[in-house]
Amino acid sequence: MNKIVNYCKACYDELVHKTTWPTRAELTHSAMVVLSASLVIAIVVFAMDSVFKFVMGVIYPN
Repeated sequence: MNKIVNYCKACYDELVHKTTWPTRAELTHSAMVVLSASLVIAIVVFAMDSVFKFVMGVIYPN
């Protein structure tokens, strides 16, 4: 049981004293980068899907 308590104390010490937390501006900037990259990837996948659907419609018409 003593090992678990020591582990929890070490985790707390790591989070409180040794971790550097981002500022609000850094966090906002990182979130905007992730949001933008996700949007670009979604648009690229949508475009590829649309082109593939069109090509398959030309090859295999109904």
